[in-house]
Amino acid sequence: MSKVLTLLHGVWRRLPREPRRRIAAGIPAILAARPSRPAPAPHPGQPVTVAGLLRAANGLGEGARLMMDAMGALGREVRHLDVSAAFRTRDMVDLPLGPEGRPGDDGPLIVHVNAPHMPYALMRLGRRHITGRRVIGYWAWELPEVPPTWRAGLPFVHEVWAPSRFTAEALGRGLGIPVHVVPHPVGYRPPVPAPLDRAAFGLPADALVVLTVFNLASGFTRKNPLGALRAFKTAFGDDPRRILVLKLVNADHAPELYRALRDAIGGAPNVRVLEQRQDAATLAALMACADIVLSLHRAEGFGLVPAEAMLLGKPVVATAWSGNLDFMTPETAALVDFRLVPATDPQGTYELGRTLWADPYTGAAAAWLRRLAEDAGLRTRMGGLAAATLRQRLGLEAYRRVVEPLIG
Repeated sequence: MSKVLTLLHGVWRRLPREPRRRIAAGIPAILAARPSRPAPAPHPGQPVTVAGLLRAANGLGEGARLMMDAMGALGREVRHLDVSAAFRTRDMVDLPLGPEGRPGDDGPLIVHVNAPHMPYALMRLGRRHITGRRVIGYWAWELPEVPPTWRAGLPFVHEVWAPSRFTAEALGRGLGIPVHVVPHPVGYRPPVPAPLDRAAFGLPADALVVLTVFNLASGFTRKNPLGALRAFKTAFGDDPRRILVLKLVNADHAPELYRALRDAIGGAPNVRVLEQRQDAATLAALMACADIVLSLHRAEGFGLVPAEAMLLGKPVVATAWSGNLDFMTPETAALVDFRLVPATDPQGTYELGRTLWADPYTGAAAAWLRRLAEDAGLRTRMGGLAAATLRQRLGLEAYRRVVEPLIG
């Protein structure tokens, strides 16, 4: 039997990516419970149940946790349904999540799982958690078009929320449905750094530190650390008074791309790579130790890391395109111009064959890095304005104005 299973697994792995995705999505689509139609009307005071990869150390997980915290702060009764184990989530956080959802609960069920995986998530939750409820999909995507496989999620939701206008417009165009913009309430719960100084991270006290944070499992090419490295080298060369820190995780997810990054770094004495996993407080401490945070992304659905850096009062140099423009302005961030180019992704996630993403200009990014490095007052002013703006624009009262009309 084991030989037969091994053979079948080998055949499966040799199938092209797209057919594998369609087959994998098709079986749960048959077995999963579908929400009843029409959707139940919202009623004030109903409990809210948040479902998804609630313990995942990624954007989907953090977005769900932020929603749970903010809904509770708004006075709503909040329950949860965690499917992290069912999705074999690799990187987990260990946090108290409060009361679990119960069969027969009323009130909206908000599922932080992207459209292709909605059938599987609802199959794992079971009919007892779906019947008679309003089901909302909270979906995040980083390109102006969505893959055809995302239509598989439509029969399993009554409506869709998205973290930014950029994502909402992409979903609306690709799926032909109205999408509500519900930003992450990061201003309500700014990051709290652990009590760690630069010495804890092996960084010199007297250097200017530029930080780039990325996860290879979230798209190496999309996050564009090679662009960040080029911009830093263009700005500062091998100057030992200027340090670039590349904070990354999941190098084993894309070993060839990780090797390409290491090759590009070469023997640069002022580039540091930190690979150890860190909890949220430690990562916040690392950001607090930086002078500048650099995000030369090709596309973002929202941009949690830049937003958190801004809330810590850090000047952020970022590509002037996609979801981050919902909370970045020329006054609150150092925005880098770009050109649009075909999206090509060796990891396959963003390889749609027809869509575009940003290629930020290295020279423009380098000019911003030099300007901020030479002007401590500008760093302080930009970082302070950024923090104040995000606390207001993405704070609790702003969140209340968005969600209360949607859930009653």
